Amino acid sequence: MAKGRAGGGRGGRPRRDAAPQRGGGGGPRKPGAKSSGGTRAAGRPQRTPRPSPGPSPAPAPEVTGPLRLGVIPGATPGKWIDTWNERMPHADLELVPLAFADQRRPLVEGVVDAALVRQPLDGDSLSVIPLYEERSVVVCAKDSHLTAGDELEIVDLEGEVLIVPHDDVLGIRSLPGTVPPTFAPPADTAEAIATVAAGVGIVIVPMSLARLHQRKDADYRPLRDGPVSPVSLAWLTDRTTPAVEAFVGIVRGRTPNSSRG
Repeated sequence: MAKGRAGGGRGGRPRRDAAPQRGGGGGPRKPGAKSSGGTRAAGRPQRTPRPSPGPSPAPAPEVTGPLRLGVIPGATPGKWIDTWNERMPHADLELVPLAFADQRRPLVEGVVDAALVRQPLDGDSLSVIPLYEERSVVVCAKDSHLTAGDELEIVDLEGEVLIVPHDDVLGIRSLPGTVPPTFAPPADTAEAIATVAAGVGIVIVPMSLARLHQRKDADYRPLRDGPVSPVSLAWLTDRTTPAVEAFVGIVRGRTPNSSRG
């Protein structure tokens, strides 16, 4: 009887060139090998889908000019005007001179869109942002003994004739030790300074007004314990236009891309 062969090789041993079996039932996988199934390898984190972004914010209203800015004497809006011209090259800014005694009327009547004003100001129906405070100075003749020091105090003014013009912005009517003049008050600050330049009395004003009306025959010294003059930006609340909003942002130091706040 013929003897059968087992496994196809001689002596019953398996053939060396036999192809390895494939499929899930094969031998052990090599370390790091991926699973043949459709799932990810164990331990890899799943990505959480991000929510879709919401609708884009509405664009800011376009700023159109001109912006009519009222300015009381002595105010210094230069740096804000420069910034406006850089950011709003197609929107003009017009400066409108205002008198301190009449600074509210142009705002209420719409003659100006906003204004640099001095306090006190009736704030009814107005939005007001404080900007800065000005020191007061004593203006006197160039050769006055009051110019001997760098600063003055109220006690140094004893015996001086205190002149108060009709357009006074500090609310000073008298100071301890000073003497009232025997003549009528000057019509405005310029006339008052001309009077003291001639050697008659003193006048106390914010420093910016002393510089505005500076003369060769007059000088001034800071009054250390004197009153201050607060300067603010004001506009009619019901007329807050995009141009006004833009100027408010510049005054508050916002960058071109910052939000309102």
